[in-house]
Amino acid sequence: MKTHESSDKFQAGIEMFNARRFFDSHEVWEEIWLHSAEPDKAYLQGIIQIAAAFHHYLRGNTTGTRTLLNAGLRRLATCPGDFRGMELESLRETARQWAGLLERGSDPGQERIPQISRAKK
Repeated sequence: MKTHESSDKFQAGIEMFNARRFFDSHEVWEEIWLHSAEPDKAYLQGIIQIAAAFHHYLRGNTTGTRTLLNAGLRRLATCPGDFRGMELESLRETARQWAGLLERGSDPGQERIPQISRAKK
């Protein structure tokens, strides 16, 4: 996959994520993941898992949400905070909060589903 095509697809995935089209963002990012090398491959998998987590949440599967958030966070632990032009640290922080609340049996609520911001230059 060409660099500009990958970048365009990645940005489209962010737009889908922010529109709560989590399954679609997962699918677009997976296309990039298939053609990536490490460490980007692991980082992309982490973002894919977080998108899948929120897809599960909207379908009422809070156990799957918590499991996928934790798996995604593990893969993103060493990822730069501005991966591929996205502001990743705020997404990681929100995912950690969500995982903690779900672990304690609390439902964070749909209004607290995060958005992905672009990294500040």
